[in-house]
Amino acid sequence: MMPMTGRTGLGTTTRAALTAVLTVGVAATALAAGPGDGAPAAKPLTTAASAAMTTTDEAAPAARADGEQDEAANPVVEFFKQTEVSGFVDVYYLWAFNEESPQLRNFDIQHNAFTLNYAEVALGKPVSETSRGGFRIDFGAGETANMVNLFEPGGTDYLKHVQQAYVSYLAPVGSGLTVDVGKFVTPAGGEVIENKDNFNYSRGLLFALAIPYYHAGVRVGYAVNDQVSVTGFVLNGWNNVRETNDGKTVGVSLGLKPTEKAGLFVNYLVGDEFPEGDDGGIRNLVDIVGTYAVSDKLSLLGNFDYGTDEIDGDGVDWYGVAVGAKYQATDAWAFSPRYEWFVDDDGFATGLSQTLQEVTLTGEYKASGGLITRFEFRTDFSDEDYFIKGDSLKSTQPTVSVSFIYAFSSK
Repeated sequence: MMPMTGRTGLGTTTRAALTAVLTVGVAATALAAGPGDGAPAAKPLTTAASAAMTTTDEAAPAARADGEQDEAANPVVEFFKQTEVSGFVDVYYLWAFNEESPQLRNFDIQHNAFTLNYAEVALGKPVSETSRGGFRIDFGAGETANMVNLFEPGGTDYLKHVQQAYVSYLAPVGSGLTVDVGKFVTPAGGEVIENKDNFNYSRGLLFALAIPYYHAGVRVGYAVNDQVSVTGFVLNGWNNVRETNDGKTVGVSLGLKPTEKAGLFVNYLVGDEFPEGDDGGIRNLVDIVGTYAVSDKLSLLGNFDYGTDEIDGDGVDWYGVAVGAKYQATDAWAFSPRYEWFVDDDGFATGLSQTLQEVTLTGEYKASGGLITRFEFRTDFSDEDYFIKGDSLKSTQPTVSVSFIYAFSSK
């Protein structure tokens, strides 16, 4: 786990686009749109009460028409027609062969226990040319919420249950300039906080050690055309709603879709991430994510991260690579292998100079009714004896887990 404001991600904007890519194997490029965008209208309120008040058959149609007109003019009804409600519940059981809670992992961190990983409910009203104002707010609770907020300067409980909350505006500039202001997830990384949208159940080393979870600030996104989109960021920093210094972190995301099957996302963040008065340098992060849909059944994912900072006048860096795939064997069954390599020579991310690797194999079964069950085997490796097992240290950390996820949406 990274010290201070480091963490151990893809933001609503870039992440939402990549989530769609991971699910169907096609890279999205609208980096400025939130995950809840595009929700269809909800069912209108019933006019049965109006119809019941009529006394003749001829009067009934007129009453229904009047009710429909009143309903259409009701701003509350129109608001809820445009607002999508979504969410999920995620529970897992994990067994660690070292018989210790897993280290250097995110969210799946409890050994030999049934654990509520995350429960989330999200509300979102997308922006459009006919309704230029919008919002997004995600409420969450569980072990995931605890870990995501672990480094928040406002305190570990400060806005812990609000994963995202921002307002949006679609400015009439060219094809549309989307402006979001508030708290939102990071644009970086090949995985997201909601693991139902990832290939694997557990998050990888890069998600856990190389990048932030969330930001507070402003992002401005513009789709140049169907193949290119760009988003700019002005942020408080990494994992902080409460500001800790006079500086700001700035960033840019570039989304490319050279073909219908391929997608490339490049993110760059730079800024002072240390509290005022601390002897730290300027943190830089380069994050590259590539996706490719080989076929309707097979999707590929690659992720590269490189970060630098300075501690007490000494430069530090960390970097790694992740590759993964998802094979949809049948409508119900899918299989996803993943391999990662992460170098932390200066001990900035893990507290020890070491090189890590991990291998994961996930089997997924989608039952009728929306329940997702995942079975996963994972082993982490270090070139040092790092992982705790009883009174000794080991160089490996194997685990098995089974998880149950139910997701819902009004769209």
